[in-house]
Parts: sequence; C-alpha cells; structure tokens
Amino acid sequence: MPKPVNICVVGSGYVGLVASVCFAEIGHSVICVDNDQSKVKLLQDGGVPIYENHLPELLQKHLSVGVHFTSDLHAAVEQSEAIFIAVGTPQGSSGSADLSYVEAVVCEIAQCVDSYKVLVEKSTVPVYTNEWISQCMIRYGVTRHLFDVVSNPEFLREGTAIIDFLHPDRIVVGANNERSAELLRRIYEPLTNGHYYAADGALPGSLTADNPAKLLVTSAQSAELIKHASNAFLALKISFINAVATLAETVDGDIEDIAAGMGLDSRIGTKFLRAGLGYGGSCFPKDVAAFSWVAQQQGLNFQILEEVRKINENQQDVFFNKVRSALWTLRGKKLAALGLAFKGGTDDIRESPAIVILRKLMEAGCTIVAYDPVAMDKTKAVLPPSTSMHYASDPYAAAADADALLILTDWTNFGCLDLARLKETLRFPVVVDGRNLYKPSYMLEHGFTYASMGRATTHTGSIGKEGKRRLPGSIRIETLVEGLEAQTDTARQEA
Repeated sequence: MPKPVNICVVGSGYVGLVASVCFAEIGHSVICVDNDQSKVKLLQDGGVPIYENHLPELLQKHLSVGVHFTSDLHAAVEQSEAIFIAVGTPQGSSGSADLSYVEAVVCEIAQCVDSYKVLVEKSTVPVYTNEWISQCMIRYGVTRHLFDVVSNPEFLREGTAIIDFLHPDRIVVGANNERSAELLRRIYEPLTNGHYYAADGALPGSLTADNPAKLLVTSAQSAELIKHASNAFLALKISFINAVATLAETVDGDIEDIAAGMGLDSRIGTKFLRAGLGYGGSCFPKDVAAFSWVAQQQGLNFQILEEVRKINENQQDVFFNKVRSALWTLRGKKLAALGLAFKGGTDDIRESPAIVILRKLMEAGCTIVAYDPVAMDKTKAVLPPSTSMHYASDPYAAAADADALLILTDWTNFGCLDLARLKETLRFPVVVDGRNLYKPSYMLEHGFTYASMGRATTHTGSIGKEGKRRLPGSIRIETLVEGLEAQTDTARQEA
C-alpha cells in the first residue's frame, strides 16, 4: 500500500463529499471542511445530505477513521499536504462561472499556510483559474515556494459518482511542475497501480488489478479545458440525438433504432444517444454556458454551443406539445407525473426538465399529482403542495383517475410498471413518455395510447396503419419528397 496522504477537502457537496469518502476508501486520511454547521453536524452523526448509491455505506465505514468533518479550515489546512477545493461555481448572469466562493476559500487558506501545500481545483472552473488562485495566494502574503496549484477535474455522474470515482475512465492532473504532479500521483496510486482493486472489500466496477486506472498529466490550463470540453461535447451528443429524434418522428422513423445503428460505429458509441427531455442537473447547463463565455473572452464565436442550448430548451416544448396533442385541451386536466429529479439515480432537481414541464402544465391549467422515489422532498421546496400540485406515495396512487400519465425521469422501476393495474387506475389509458422506457407496440398491445420521443404515437383507436397517428405539425412524406426534388432541380440549374 502506498504511503497515505493527509488530504483536506473544502466543501461537502456532491463532489466534495464523494471525493472525501473515496479518498478514505483508497487509504488516505481526509478532513472535509464546510462552513455550514448543521451539515457538518449531520455528517459527523453519520447522516447523508444527498442521495447517492454506495455513499451511506462508505461514510459509515470510514467515519471518524479515514474521514472527519469540521468547520475549522485553519486546523485542516495545517494538517494536510493537499487541499482540494470543491465549493460551488454557480452560473453568473453573463453565463460565466461565479468564482466568488473559490476566491473566498483561497483567501482563507492563504492565512493558514506556513509549509508547502498543493491547492487542487476540484470544482469546475474556467481556464486560467489556476493563475488567479496563485495570484490570490501571493497577494495575501504566501511566498511562491510554499504552494502550487493543480487542476484535477472530476468526471462524476450523479447516481453513479462513487463507482465513477473508484473506476474512472481517466484521471486528469493539470500540474505545471513535477513536485505537485508527484503528490497527485501518490494520491491516486492505489487506483493507478491496481492495489485498490485487489484489496478485500473493494467496490467492483470496470477496472481490475490487471486493468487499473489511467492517469494523464497535462498543464493546468489543458486540464481546465478538458473538463469543460468534455461536458460540452456530451451535451452536444444529447442535443444532437434529440434533434434527430424530431426529424425521425416526421418521417415515421424510430429514434431507438437510429441510435442503435449509430452507436454500433465505434467512433460514435452508444452512450448519450438516448432521446428524451434534454439534459439538466448542476453540470451540463452551467458548463456549456461557461465554456461559451470562455470562448467569447478569447474572441471566439463558439456558435455550436448556443445551438446545443437552444435544442435542449426546445425539448421541453416538444414534450409539452405531445401532452397537449394527446389530450386536445389542457385546462382542467389531471395529470400523473412520474419523476422529478433531472435523471434517475439522484435526488437532484437542479435544472430538471421535469420541473420546467410541470410548471408549464400548471400554467396551462392542469392539476399535477407527482411521484419520485427520492426527489419529492426537494421538489416541495420549489413546487409546494397546492390546489394544482400534489404528491403521491407511489406511481399507482399518482395515476388514480388521471387523464394521462407522464414519465419524466428514467428511474428503472418506471420502466416495469404493472400495465394492467395502471390501465385500471387511470381515467384514460394515455401515457406520454419523455424517456422512451417502453416499446410503442408493447403499449399498444396493452391498450394504451402511447406517445414518446422520436417515435410514432400509437393510438388505441387504430387511427392509421397499426394504430399509428401522426402528431399535429408533422409533414407528409409527399411534401418531403417534393422538397427534395425541388432542391435537386435547383442544383441542376445552378450547375
């Protein structure tokens, strides 16, 4: 086992808390610092403020042994070799990341440093943040030989963050000198040399002792760009497949088949090719905007990122129109909504498409009865119970006497409902699925009118071939062919 490193993690949000317990899991001594006294007390007592698979078990395993929680940043910095900054970087009004929390932490760290420390950017920050952190440390009187700044971006997905940390696709270390790079190598050595994967009780995943984690060392600036570029590219893939889904629906294509065919190309791959309601959460919306802002500051027009954002926002309108098409009018309708989190596996409702859609439906005069396995408490803070917003104890309670059922989050259990019971419970057998959890033919066999994303709507009234019905606004195939022929004739004339 490599020699343990004393680590301080500042911030106990998704990134900070996951990093703290995972560093303890691979053998290091960790102090996690937060200025929220109530959260610190909760964590000291073994409570978990967020929903994340494996997190409660790891916290219980390492609490007060490998990981400690405190509000005393000064003492934590004194005892640590590496200080990971994992505080929030919310989106500002201009689209840029608000780095005021990072600056505040760095200023406080500067007053505690009396021996060599490595400050590690774990928060998602724009390029050259490492330089600003260095300047801040110097302005507060810390001599240059007492610190280095390293970028170590996280690539965690909410819901699978623990496994993503312990079985990473890659570990990126942006260091501008060998001394700081070597400390980060020591920290991640249990993963890169395979020692962790050979240990008893190691959480299983994609990596093994014979196939350990890979660590890439770059400049700090490159590491900062890698994080933003990665998230922006994944957001682009999501928006691209959603745009293709809209096209597929107009020509009687099936986006699930199309995505499968695209994903078989190893250059494209199958991940992030699921048509749906668009991306949400704390990362993609913020990082796309921040990356675009960084490009603008360098005099570059990163126009593709603006299109990614527009397509993503349009997906909620696409789904809203599907609901309206399925029900004709919305005022006075009672709707069951399954899912409130921005995706399955988490209780995070930040930038959740489900919340956006429910607000639009209530503005249109609908009454909502919602259910989510873990996100209802957080949702009640932004959509409190009212005459138009109610919460149910399970999917069937939500569906009771509803005019339609809406699937808004891709929780696994939403894809295996008892359809006979559901049909009996609903007022009308209408399902509008924003996550494509069912096959249209299967839903038709069970007597449902079923609308989904990028696929033809199946209708129990047998309207059209095999019960398929084109949604309002769809173009006829003859019109498409005529348009293509006109374009061809024009091209010939120009030639």
